[in-house]
Amino acid sequence: MERENQFIGQSGAFLDAVERASRAAPLRRPVLVIGERGTGKELIAERLHRLSTRWDEPLVTMNCAALPETLIEAELFGHEAGAFTGATKMREGRFEEADKGTLFLDELATLSTGAQERLLRAVEYGEVTRIGSSRPRRVDVRIVAATNENLPRMAQEGRFRADLLDRLSFEVITLPPLRVRQGDVGVLADYFGRRMAAELEWDRWPGFAEHVEAQLEDHLWPGNVRELRNVVERAVYRWDDAANPIGHVQFDPFDSPWLPDAEPRLVSGPAPSSQQAPAPERVAGPDFDSIADLRGAVDAHERAIVEHALGRHRWNQRQTAKALGLSYDQLRHCIKKHALTADTGESDEKDRT
Repeated sequence: MERENQFIGQSGAFLDAVERASRAAPLRRPVLVIGERGTGKELIAERLHRLSTRWDEPLVTMNCAALPETLIEAELFGHEAGAFTGATKMREGRFEEADKGTLFLDELATLSTGAQERLLRAVEYGEVTRIGSSRPRRVDVRIVAATNENLPRMAQEGRFRADLLDRLSFEVITLPPLRVRQGDVGVLADYFGRRMAAELEWDRWPGFAEHVEAQLEDHLWPGNVRELRNVVERAVYRWDDAANPIGHVQFDPFDSPWLPDAEPRLVSGPAPSSQQAPAPERVAGPDFDSIADLRGAVDAHERAIVEHALGRHRWNQRQTAKALGLSYDQLRHCIKKHALTADTGESDEKDRT
């Protein structure tokens, strides 16, 4: 299965953003794409280019945050030989490379004041001047820029040129975060899961266990679609039982009981005894004031713990019972009590072997 980028989703907010990009694509005007990290700003930029009359011309991408401030202008506008130390030969900038095509400027808000001034002239007059040259060059470039910053606020605070913002904001496409895209988490998770299963050459896609589906839906996804893809693909490749639904998912890949401290402390003298070990950090508990049904709350908590442990141990009930400090019969009682299912018959066979 090809791993090319695709638009996957069915929520109204997402489809509205895609439709707006499709309508703006044929125009030669600049477009700003706003969104949190991982929402697909690069995909929108590519769509704007592929659906335009410039589709067979270059699509040049530049990450404005990836270069030091001293090199951004040289990258954008090029330079002549000898223009500065290290400039041993002439080099075209990204504007000239994108002539007759599209220039995608990612992380636009990180541009320096000097680069903003030169970019303003390029957008306004269609001319760029290489560093070290006095002769402007005409370019025909469609600008698409992206950021996760609030540019109007930055303009009010004097951190971004208001006149440049005016010229770049003919159309502004704001991408919704994944947490508000109703119904899209399941669709995306299934897509990424199937793609990973095909990469692993599984015979079939077993899907996700119900409790994993619920965990995916409840997660806030601060990293949006990119985070979801990593979480799902990691869960699939770690699951070594292709015949049964994916029963465990880990959202934080760095979560480990052996994670080292950020700043290890060097202690002189004898090692502290176990009685002198530092107390564990206190974790915020549930909101007890909101509990109106004690038995229901306890049962829900118990079910969540057992589901997680079963998934972590791939529904091997012997190992799960040992990890939870239960007998095998006690665990079986919990499974029956909460009606938990994940092909338990096959798990029983594993337990008896």
